[in-house]
Amino acid sequence: MADTVLIAAPEHLAALKAHPNFTGAQAFPDAEALKALEAITRDKPKSIVLERAFSATSRGAALIKRIKADPALVGCEIKIVGADGTLASSKKKKADTTAASAAAGTETAAAKPPVTSIAPPTTAAPSAPPPPAPLDQRGTRRAPRFNIVKGIEVMIDGNPATLINLSSVGAQVVSPTILRPNQRVRMILPDTERPLRFSAGVAWAAFEMPKSGTQYRAGIEFFDAEAEPIDKYIEANKA
Repeated sequence: MADTVLIAAPEHLAALKAHPNFTGAQAFPDAEALKALEAITRDKPKSIVLERAFSATSRGAALIKRIKADPALVGCEIKIVGADGTLASSKKKKADTTAASAAAGTETAAAKPPVTSIAPPTTAAPSAPPPPAPLDQRGTRRAPRFNIVKGIEVMIDGNPATLINLSSVGAQVVSPTILRPNQRVRMILPDTERPLRFSAGVAWAAFEMPKSGTQYRAGIEFFDAEAEPIDKYIEANKA
């Protein structure tokens, strides 16, 4: 049983395995993150080492979240390293130190007395209005969205997905099949009278790794859906 599990992109994996700090580590390419999670859950290694580029992906973030959420893995230390094996935290510390030194130099320069004469007093400018609230990264809502009863399965490009919520212009789904932002899809809502079919696009997508297995949560934007039949569907199936 290895004390360290190492996960990195294939092009960095060999070099990291040869690093003296990771000798004997159980290594996995980033495409096998689920297998790595199985090994981590089973063996509970002392260290889990993630190559920095992988840790910044949605798959890497989901893996970190899944590990931190498991009480059985509380003793496992997660380390983020560069492709050369250097701890990312040490680089950050160095960068912070450099930035602090620069800031100190700026403050010292600002503390020197000015050589020009004192400027006459000026009228204070009116205070600026507060900045607008940041937009929701997943888009503004153009229509009310309603949570749907559990267990409704829709079809996206012929693959099943679970419907989470629905509006006349879009939906949120959870899919075991990969969904990518800007992907064009065909979506079918099941209905007792007539299935609702329309063209759509993936507005946003997030990779998740719950205990039940990997999945993709996505926002779907409808292109040619008619509001009236969808409103009836919502009324019949909202939670």
